[in-house]
Amino acid sequence: MTINKQEILTPFDIGQVNLKNKFAVAPMTRISASEEGLASHRQVEYYERFAKGGFGLTVTEGIYTDQKFSQGYQFQPGITDLEQAQAWQAVTSAVHNHEGKIFAQLMHAGALSQGNRFSQVTGGPSAVTPKGEQMGFYYGNGKYPTPKALTEEDIADAIDGFAKSAQRAIEISSFDGIEIHGANGYLLDQFLTDFSNHRTDKWGGDVKKRVRLILEVYKAIRQVVGSATVGVRISQGKVNDFFHKWSEGEAGAEVVFGSLADAGVDFIHVTEFEAWQPAFATGGDSFVKLARRYAPNQVIITNGSLHQVDHIEDVIKDGADIIALGKGALANPDFPNRFAGGESMVDFDPSILGPVADIKNSELA
Repeated sequence: MTINKQEILTPFDIGQVNLKNKFAVAPMTRISASEEGLASHRQVEYYERFAKGGFGLTVTEGIYTDQKFSQGYQFQPGITDLEQAQAWQAVTSAVHNHEGKIFAQLMHAGALSQGNRFSQVTGGPSAVTPKGEQMGFYYGNGKYPTPKALTEEDIADAIDGFAKSAQRAIEISSFDGIEIHGANGYLLDQFLTDFSNHRTDKWGGDVKKRVRLILEVYKAIRQVVGSATVGVRISQGKVNDFFHKWSEGEAGAEVVFGSLADAGVDFIHVTEFEAWQPAFATGGDSFVKLARRYAPNQVIITNGSLHQVDHIEDVIKDGADIIALGKGALANPDFPNRFAGGESMVDFDPSILGPVADIKNSELA
């Protein structure tokens, strides 16, 4: 391995936030909050363990943003009111105690909701039944229901939910930044994706129109959080359609990443199954390389099987600034410390996410 360890272990600025290194914990749904969506003591210990282990940045699991259509899973944490926002204070404090930084990932499940205590129906860009089946390890069962097509009022409420949740996250919960979840098949990605968005109004059509909702959410959040660090997570694959590719190919990447750059986001978090692989045609550029090309001045966070440390150098060469680990962090909550010391890594054991993907006793600090 020819990787330059010192390059990754060097402090790095992302927006207004100074990280002690370039390792991040990727967002992972762990359904371990209370039924009312309050962050639990188990989550405090779980997130603290990553900070103890040397991660410069942790991005939370997706946090739901309103009491309408946004909740995706039973026991998912929210930040829709004062009580939920205050419950996160113990999490952020525990991370800060170990010189770590933590961003709140704000998520609206949309048509992929499979456990919403506020609504018996789901909502999406169009009345299109999602592909695949609900995820059993998140208490799902059977096919996804066909969502109702969101009205203009519904969309305005969703945008408002993102903005107010971001404001709570910064002002009450003491998060260091915000990640807007525009990936993995959830609401914002549903609007971005052609097969789930059949709208003929300003929210649908070509990719320039389909990316509009992500940009409007960013704009609304920016207005209420001022100079706080705000970015967006983007993917092609989805939790219900793992190997989806954008039909527009690189032209779509140019529009999406270029639009985010023009909007002024502080970072773009790209995720693929294997981050170093070509995004589209065999032998073509990786997703991270395309993000770097069309958003040259934004910080790029990259996620996707990078617990295979030999590939970290590949994505850094392609333009990644920060390396985000999911499986690698679950198996090695002290991954950065092990990496710095040249220690071997523990292999990921998928049984940790079964039969239900909640936080296990073995993961607590």
